[in-house]
Amino acid sequence: MATHERWNEAVRAFWTGRDLQTQRQIESGKVDAGNRGAVTGGQHLKPLEQATAALFSNDPDIGSELVVLHGKKNTLPGYYRRSKDWDLVVLYRGALVAAIEFKSQQGSFGNNFNNRTEESIGNSIDIWRGHEEEMFGPVRPWLGFVMVLEKTNASTRTMKNGATLFPADPAFNDTGYLDRYRILFQRLVREGKYDAAVVAATEIGQGYSMSPSPISPLPT
Repeated sequence: MATHERWNEAVRAFWTGRDLQTQRQIESGKVDAGNRGAVTGGQHLKPLEQATAALFSNDPDIGSELVVLHGKKNTLPGYYRRSKDWDLVVLYRGALVAAIEFKSQQGSFGNNFNNRTEESIGNSIDIWRGHEEEMFGPVRPWLGFVMVLEKTNASTRTMKNGATLFPADPAFNDTGYLDRYRILFQRLVREGKYDAAVVAATEIGQGYSMSPSPISPLPT
């Protein structure tokens, strides 16, 4: 299965709340989407975690030595706080080699945008400071952030430029929430806060719509 097809499948499963296996059965016509494969509460991001976890296990040379943890609490120690639960953690010979956070935003864009922004910035600062203190082993971990954003007029339309006490960065002028997530992730990757970050814009029930200027390619 091609990469874009794998991710489209995972994003469609995000909307139904089903795991990837059930979603494949639905799409092949083997399961009635309306009556079976019931939605699992609170599991909507698990399909994306599953698709990403599979990528780390595909290399036959190292796959057998990797420990890929997802779908439960994967608690890493912190530097500025005691601990943080990550959505997907990859260990290799006892060392942390990757940590990825998955977030979504559907509606309430104004209320949640700043929260998601602060989380993405704070998580990276905490883990890199912990790495400097050798809290995760000798390997520099690979850090990723995946944001699934509902693509609607409310998330894409240009917002008014509110007043600020000092001049705001003009890069944010005439932008919507989707654009602002793109700018955020571009800068986080450029400045080494994450190795990859992507906002997957998706309309209800559909696959993802990649940014015209992707921040970082989805994993292959």
